[in-house]
Amino acid sequence: MQSNTFSCSILIRLSLSLLIGLGFIVSPGIAQQTQRNRQALEKEKKQNLEKMGQIRTILNQTASEKKVSMGQLKALNQQINTQSQQINLLNKDLRLTEAEIAELRQASTRLTRDLNKLKAEYGSMIYAADKRRQQVNPLGFLFASDNFNQLVARYRYLRQYSDARLSQVRQMTNVQNMLQNQQRATQHKRQEQEGTLATKVQEGRKLEKLKEEKDQVVKTLSTKEAELRAELAESQRAVGRLESMITRLIAREAKERAEREARERAERERLAKIEAARKAAERKRAEDAIAAAEKAGEKPAPADVATVERPVETTPAPKPDERRNNNLNDEETALASSFTASRAHLPWPVSKGFISDRFGRKPHPVLKGIYVENQGIDIQTNAGESVRTVYDGIVQDVTSMPGMNNVVAIQHGDYFTVYAKLRTVSVRVGQRVKARETIGTVATDKNGVSELQFQIWKEFTKLNPETWLVPH
Repeated sequence: MQSNTFSCSILIRLSLSLLIGLGFIVSPGIAQQTQRNRQALEKEKKQNLEKMGQIRTILNQTASEKKVSMGQLKALNQQINTQSQQINLLNKDLRLTEAEIAELRQASTRLTRDLNKLKAEYGSMIYAADKRRQQVNPLGFLFASDNFNQLVARYRYLRQYSDARLSQVRQMTNVQNMLQNQQRATQHKRQEQEGTLATKVQEGRKLEKLKEEKDQVVKTLSTKEAELRAELAESQRAVGRLESMITRLIAREAKERAEREARERAERERLAKIEAARKAAERKRAEDAIAAAEKAGEKPAPADVATVERPVETTPAPKPDERRNNNLNDEETALASSFTASRAHLPWPVSKGFISDRFGRKPHPVLKGIYVENQGIDIQTNAGESVRTVYDGIVQDVTSMPGMNNVVAIQHGDYFTVYAKLRTVSVRVGQRVKARETIGTVATDKNGVSELQFQIWKEFTKLNPETWLVPH
C-alpha cells in the first residue's frame, strides 16, 4: 500500500510539472493582433515610401527647369507632408516594437518561472526516488510480489516511472531551448528598435532640409509678387472660361434631354389619341349595328353588345418618377446610379502623382490676404503621363482654351467628369469610353510642372473629387 501511494504521488506531481511548461505561451489572441498590427504598419510604411519616391521624382523634374515656381512649392509641401507621415509611422513602429519586446519579456519571465518549477519538481522526484531506493531495491521490489499479476503491475510502474523521468528531462530541455529562443528574439527586436531610431533621426534631418528648401522657395517667390499676381489673374480667367464651358455644356445637355422628353411625351400623347379614336369608332359602329338589328326585329350580335357594354377605358396618369425629374432615360439613369455607388472607389485619372491643390477655397500660399478657389483638384504627375477616364461614359466635349490646354468632358448620366490641362487628346465627341481608358496625355507648362485639373459635377453642382477617388 505504501509503495502504491508513493508511486501515485510521484506520477501526479510529474504530470502536473509537465503541464507547467505550457505557461510560457503568449495568448494567441494577443499574438495574432500584434502580428496584424505589424503587417498593417509595414504595408503603410511601404506605401508611404513609394509615395515619397513619386513626389521626389516629380519635384526633381520641376526643379530641373532652374526656375522657382508655384508648382515646385506645391510639390515641396506634399513632400513635407509625406515626410512627416513617415516619421509618424516610425514613431508608431517604435511603440509597436516596444510592445513586442514587453511581450517577449513576459514570455521569458514565464519560461524562467516554469523552468525553475520543473527543475524543483524533478529534484524532488530524484530525491524521493533515491531515498526509496535505499529502502527498497528495485529487484527486491519486483520479486517481493505476492503473485504474478502484482509482479506485472510493479514492473509497469517502474517502466512508467523511468519514462516519466526521461520525459521530464526532455521537457526541461525544450523549455530551456524556448527560453533561449525568446532571449534571442528579444535581442533581435532591440536591434530593430535601434535601427528604427537611427532611421527616424535621418528622416528628421531630411524633413528639416525640406522645410529649409521650402522657406527658400517662399522667400524667392515673395520677391516676385507682381509676377505671381499676374499668373493668378490669368489662372482665374482660365478657371472662369472652363466653368463657363462646363455650365454651357450641362445646360445644353439638360435642354436636349428636356426636348427629347417633350418629343417622347408628345408622341405618347399622339398615339394615345389615335387609340382613343379607334376605340370610339369601334364603339360607334357597334351601337349602329345594334340599333339596325333592333329596328329589323333581329337579335343584336353578341360581339356588338359586348363592345357597347364594355366600360370606356381611360389611360391613368403616370405616377411621378423621381429618376425622370432630370429627364434621364433608363440607360442614363442606370449609369448615374452606378456612378453614385462608386463614391470613394473611382480610380485615379493618372497612375502616378499626388494632389498638389485641393478642392475649395483657401489662402494663397505666398500672397498675403489673397484667397484662391479650386473647383476640382490639381494632380501633379510625370511629364507625358497618360490620362484615363475614371468611369464608363460618353465624351460630350473636346475643346482647347488658354490656360487649360485641351479639355475633355465625359457624361455619366447626370454626372460629368472634366479633364483639363491635356497636351494631347485621343478621343472624340460622342465616343463611348470605359473606365481606365486612356483619353490623352498631361501637358507640361513653361515652369516644367505637369499638372492635371480634374473636376466632377452633378448637374450644376461642383463636387470634391478627392472624396470620389479611391484613397491613394
